[in-house]
Amino acid sequence: MWWPTTMTLSEFLNWLCIVQLISGVMSVDTSSLQALLSPGARIDSDASQSPRWSEYKAPRPGSVVHPATEEDVQITVKWAINRSVPFLVQNGGNGWATTFKLDQTGILIHLDQLRSVTFNSNNTQATVEGGALISDVVAAAAAHSALVLTGTCNCVGALGAMLGGGFSNLMGQYGLAVDNFVSLNLVKPNGEAVTVTPRNAGLWWALRGAGPNFGVVTSAVLKAYPVPASRLSAWTGPLVFQPAQLEPVVRAIQNLTLAPEMALSLNFINQAGSPIILTTVFYHGTEDTGRAAFKSLFDIGPIADSTAVQPYAAWNDGSNGPCVKGGRRPNWGVGLASMDPGSWRDVYDVWAELIKWPSAENSSVLMNLLPTDKARSLPDSSSAYPFRSTVKMFAVFGAFYRDPAFDATAVSYGQRARRLWQATDGLAQHSTYINNAFGDESLQTIYGNSLERLRQLKEQIDPEGRFNEWFPLS
Repeated sequence: MWWPTTMTLSEFLNWLCIVQLISGVMSVDTSSLQALLSPGARIDSDASQSPRWSEYKAPRPGSVVHPATEEDVQITVKWAINRSVPFLVQNGGNGWATTFKLDQTGILIHLDQLRSVTFNSNNTQATVEGGALISDVVAAAAAHSALVLTGTCNCVGALGAMLGGGFSNLMGQYGLAVDNFVSLNLVKPNGEAVTVTPRNAGLWWALRGAGPNFGVVTSAVLKAYPVPASRLSAWTGPLVFQPAQLEPVVRAIQNLTLAPEMALSLNFINQAGSPIILTTVFYHGTEDTGRAAFKSLFDIGPIADSTAVQPYAAWNDGSNGPCVKGGRRPNWGVGLASMDPGSWRDVYDVWAELIKWPSAENSSVLMNLLPTDKARSLPDSSSAYPFRSTVKMFAVFGAFYRDPAFDATAVSYGQRARRLWQATDGLAQHSTYINNAFGDESLQTIYGNSLERLRQLKEQIDPEGRFNEWFPLS
């Protein structure tokens, strides 16, 4: 073997190790970390054992650490800091952002063993560990005859979704998820473990909307709402429309006045080769009241009606199909103040063209409309989530395929759809929900008027930029 004559053999081997680490040839050695962790923790050298929902632009770690305790998370972060090892935290693995840069020189801290959900004695608070999925929280809440704000997709990490803002079918009654935190257990960028409450003004504000930039939330205490058995059910389910009915459906949705008990989603789905418009309605009450509230949609004449009164534990069951992981799933999200029927027809045409490709027939479109009055009762400045007073709904254009050779084509479709929505978004400034963003947006589009304060806090709390994978501020 050749080495520069000005180096000793030992110096050359050290230099070679650094070069290999930088190039990704050599993955990080985690043997010293395993000895520090609790007996239940494990480390996998095969990252495929911790799959992500989308393989497009996914992180490629050298090892995956599965902590068994919250203390294990702190130990792992300190170990990584002391060795300048890059790291990224994952709970559900459903993020599709393109901002990940973790490679073989770094580790993924997967919280999948931290999934407990417990309640206090009167069921007014729930303690949720960092790896708990939405399905875990819903099941535990139902068992305690209490309601807890979660997203509507069972397989998504509960706290990850909440820290971005947190939209829920119960949002009209209880506000955003970020408004329902009581406290947060956090491993800070310096490795210190702290409990964050409203008394920690800066961190408390920043975590609730931009949490992944400021540390690892290992658990959180959330407000819970005890209810009688009659409130543990809702009338919900899909109404199916033909594509020709899209404009009337959009107009009906645009003109709906949502009561606090209501929620709605709109999907474009390719069902066995036949495109359909699917509107899922939700009413936290009786079927008669729900049907009256959504009468304008029924008046259009859906071709199928699968609504029914469902128990709390089944409210999210319609999301279980898309929860299957694997494949390439880039998504483009936009915030909207209103819906323009012409723009939605144009987006439909883009989507209908995309699904004709043999590799992309399962691509889809999603829009969520939720009542915002409760969330807007607090000012935008109450948390880092910035769009309470402006955005009424979020739409997502999602490509789904498996061949990496299709990436550029998929991106062209997604960007076209996004431009069409943005042209009629009804906003003074384009926005997107951070949990739905693609990764090429400006930070202003993602963080809105919170951006400048977030950057200042980032300089104070994480000057080294150790948390720099999720729409990084620095």
